Amino acid sequence: MVVNGNEVPWLTIIGWGESGTQGLTTASREALERAEVVFGARRHLRLLEPLRTDQSADLRTDLKTKLREWPVPFADGIPQLLAERGRRVVMLASGDPFWFGAGTSIVSHLEPQEWQALPSPSTFSLVASRLGWPLQDCTCLGLHAMPLTRVRPYLQPGRRVLVLVRDGDAVAELAALVESFGFANSRLTVLEALGGEHERVRTFSAAATLPDDIAHPVAVALEVAGEGPALPLTPGLPDHFFDHDGQITKQPIRAMTLAALAPKPGERLWDIGTGSGSIAIEWLLAHPDNQAVGFEQNASRASRAAHNARQLGVDWLEVKEGSAVERLNDAPPPDAVFIGGGLSQTLLDTLWEHLPSGVRIVANAVTLESEALLAHWHQQAGGELLRLELASAAPLGTRRGWKASYPIVQWRGVR
Repeated sequence: MVVNGNEVPWLTIIGWGESGTQGLTTASREALERAEVVFGARRHLRLLEPLRTDQSADLRTDLKTKLREWPVPFADGIPQLLAERGRRVVMLASGDPFWFGAGTSIVSHLEPQEWQALPSPSTFSLVASRLGWPLQDCTCLGLHAMPLTRVRPYLQPGRRVLVLVRDGDAVAELAALVESFGFANSRLTVLEALGGEHERVRTFSAAATLPDDIAHPVAVALEVAGEGPALPLTPGLPDHFFDHDGQITKQPIRAMTLAALAPKPGERLWDIGTGSGSIAIEWLLAHPDNQAVGFEQNASRASRAAHNARQLGVDWLEVKEGSAVERLNDAPPPDAVFIGGGLSQTLLDTLWEHLPSGVRIVANAVTLESEALLAHWHQQAGGELLRLELASAAPLGTRRGWKASYPIVQWRGVR
């Protein structure tokens, strides 16, 4: 769009709070007045009523004809928005459109010069200002459209967690989860309609019976307390965190394996023979932007791995059931590969043929046959070959002795 010889954005994304038109900046008011089309959720459009009544009858009628209610599901509205390209368009979003907001989804379809954003304070900022909490020290989670179990890694005594949830039922579900994980002493401050005339702030124990009149929009400020098992930050979670049938990379070996895999933010892992999913899950716990795909032939183990991921707050683990050799092409390329089961010459050859250069690979072997295969592969492909032997103290008559575990042979290499 060109105005007076200058190219200006056709789309303005306005951050919108519960304070309605009173909280609008001058720039936001001007964008609304100039707009030919205004998109927004129903609750946002209702907040325009005061702006309508401030105007003449003709202008109020004109504003009404501009309004477009954003559909559900959200993605259905994007083609409608893009169809208005070239007109002066405003999209109303909650708070800061680029902090768990709609802004990112919208601008991914646009060129940088097509849009501008006029944000308002985010809900997180409003919560922190009400409670006097330093926002930089809080964990902020947008779970209004995500599984609430994603709070699990952040349940650490003494931590403060700010959570956006969809409604009052979700608040009750969150409280029940916090209690079930052993943190019943936690305090939940429930904050509704922050910044608006219906603002309400109430505090409860996680174990308390919550009222049934909690209204959307709502956020929860969680002060974590209790004796529940917090997830350690270092690799090698205790085995009891995982449901398994014995097919699990045990804690000490898992810690060394993860160190060899060396996860970095935003990287993707292929976990072949995923079993309980322990390696993939700890890869995901290393950073919230990490991705993992598990390959598992056994249906019950595949299901168990997905369950473990949900329970530990990393539900985005994707588990593909079936032969890894047959299903590798079904997954996007990895940055690292772990082979914990199903090791064969065919698998190694297939990986070497299909993987891009630079992919890190770690394979663990426990049988003599798979050990011999890795020794031969090390001779061919290079890398490192290690023998990991562990022993633990156990009763030996009236005394104690060392009880050895099966040794693990580990190959580490780069494609």
